[in-house]
Amino acid sequence: MPSLFASYLRVYEPLTAFDRDRQTFWRRYVQSGRAVTPLDGPGRQRTAVIEALGAGWTRLPDLPDEAYVLQLEDALLVCPWNLRVRVAEAALNARDGVPSVLADAFVPPVLAGQAKAVVEDWRSGARVLEHGVPRVHEQIATWGVPLRWFVFISPEERELSVEPGRRMLRYRTEISKARRRASRGLSVLRKSVGDAPITEAVEEGARWLEEFHPRSMVELDYGGLVDLLPDDTLAADDSPELVAKGLAALSKSDADGATEVYERLVARWRAVQLLERCN
Repeated sequence: MPSLFASYLRVYEPLTAFDRDRQTFWRRYVQSGRAVTPLDGPGRQRTAVIEALGAGWTRLPDLPDEAYVLQLEDALLVCPWNLRVRVAEAALNARDGVPSVLADAFVPPVLAGQAKAVVEDWRSGARVLEHGVPRVHEQIATWGVPLRWFVFISPEERELSVEPGRRMLRYRTEISKARRRASRGLSVLRKSVGDAPITEAVEEGARWLEEFHPRSMVELDYGGLVDLLPDDTLAADDSPELVAKGLAALSKSDADGATEVYERLVARWRAVQLLERCN
């Protein structure tokens, strides 16, 4: 279920990445003025999911077919929400590794069965043949920004606003640049730390980026986290620079330098994560 205190990694694809029916749908969607901004989207998603599920959580209803839209000079790019599939996957993930009694209490079996059917249908061969390989265009992280996401962007791509009602911090880059950065980062990590969790995490992100059209755009959005941080903290945030410094230190076999950077990053984002427990 979408959280208001979350960060987002999104991919916007050009219309040519979608089948003919989807292209027509998204053109009409934009022309009708229905597109939602990233500032308003998380709240809209949360409201739509809660209202659609209802109090009993006994069904997986249809959810709004919405998207974020990015208009460039020569192209219209779309980041679909895929809410129904994401809710279905979240319901199944919530049951993983949990005793059946607790799993059934949180996600009733009838909802879990519907969720499994939705996910299997979405990934089925017939659907792939008709609509192409399924892609989830948005990843969400609550109460922080995963350090691996910073590998994909560069400091000069930052967009910052601290105006009331328009507070935001985000990075946007061409997917080709994000893929090259992911490849370089993976090369450094494999040589320096091997098959460590951070290497696997960056590799998973790199594979995800490969699913999309080569003219896509990647967006790292601090989302609702900006409401947890004062203006000066947002302006001074240098997490992408620190990640780049850490990788540079690893490439030079400077373990002490890499450790120092890593500890600074962990301490910074742990302070944000701890806010979840504040009353």
